[in-house]
Amino acid sequence: MDEKKRARLTAAGWRVGTVDEFLELSPAESAFIAMKLGLADHLRALRTERGWTQTQVAVRLHSSQSRVAKMEAADATVSLDLLVKSLLTLGASATEVAEAIASRAA
Repeated sequence: MDEKKRARLTAAGWRVGTVDEFLELSPAESAFIAMKLGLADHLRALRTERGWTQTQVAVRLHSSQSRVAKMEAADATVSLDLLVKSLLTLGASATEVAEAIASRAA
């Protein structure tokens, strides 16, 4: 947000803060979310880079298309474990997985 807009909102009585402040996230919770989003982003990028549909990825993972969609959206029902295993199964290297985790780090 630019400074003019921030100043205008503050002058109007609005409180401007971060998502972490609004959701009252601890640093650990914020880091966990960032890691999950990085893995989900990498899964989607890997799929599109290889020209695969979500259904094709699901077949490779012995899963369903809807589950792959949830994985790419970093749905709350998707574990970090599932994201990491899926990326490795699809051919991502351990280094790529580590970079995906670090990609959203603050």
